Amino acid sequence: MRTAAVAERSGYSVQQIRNLERDGVLPPATRTDTGYRRYRDTHVIAARAYRALAAGVGPVAAKRIVRAAHHDSPATMLALLDAAHARLDAERRDLEATRTAVRHIGSEPLVEVRGSDSMTISQLGEALGVRTSTLRHWDAMGLVTPGRTALRGERVYTPADVRDARIVHQLRRAGYGIPALRLLMGEFGATRRWNEVLDRLTVRDADIESRSLALLAGASELHALRRERASCRVGAGR
Repeated sequence: MRTAAVAERSGYSVQQIRNLERDGVLPPATRTDTGYRRYRDTHVIAARAYRALAAGVGPVAAKRIVRAAHHDSPATMLALLDAAHARLDAERRDLEATRTAVRHIGSEPLVEVRGSDSMTISQLGEALGVRTSTLRHWDAMGLVTPGRTALRGERVYTPADVRDARIVHQLRRAGYGIPALRLLMGEFGATRRWNEVLDRLTVRDADIESRSLALLAGASELHALRRERASCRVGAGR
C-alpha cells in the first residue's frame, strides 16, 4: 500500500508516517522503480502500536519500545514494557497512599499556628522535635519549601509553612513515604482544601487508568506486530 493508505488506517498524516519511518518506528519501506514508498500491514500495525504506547508512556519511550519490537529477540521490548507497567503501578500505589493520607490528616485537624509570624529552621525543628537536617531534606524533596532571607539566604518558615511542616511530620510518623507526601503537598499547596485535594487525586486516578489502558492496547498491537513479522518471514522462506 502507499503512504496515504497507511496514514488513513493508523490515524496519522502522510508526513507523520514518513517521520515515523525516519525515526525507526516503522521499518524501512520498499521502493517502486519510480521511487514511491510501498508499505505492508506490518507498517500499519507498528504505527498503531506507537500511537497507543505514546498515549500510555509518552512519545520518547514509545519509540524505544516499538523500535525494540522490530528486533528478532523480544527481550528489550519486554523489559521496556515491564518498566512502564512498574512505573504505573508505583504511581497508582503512591496515589492510593496519598488518598489515605488525606483522610488520615483530615480526620485529625491540626492546632492553629501560634506565636510569631515566622520561625527559623532551628525554632521549627525544636517545636516539632525533629532535626534541622530533616527539615532541609523536606525542603530538598519539595515537601515544605520555606522562603529565604534577602541578606543571608536563611530559611524563614511562615505560619503556612509551619502548618505544612506539621502535616508532613504527622504523616511521616504515621508511616507515609516521601513520594506520596510529595504528591499530597503539591496538591494541597494548589488548593489548601482537603476535599479539593481528593477531587484532584480522582482526576490523577483517571489519568493513570487511561494510560494503563493505552499501554494495554499498545501491547496488543505489539503482539500482532510480532505475529505479522513472523508470518512475513515464513512467507519469504517458501
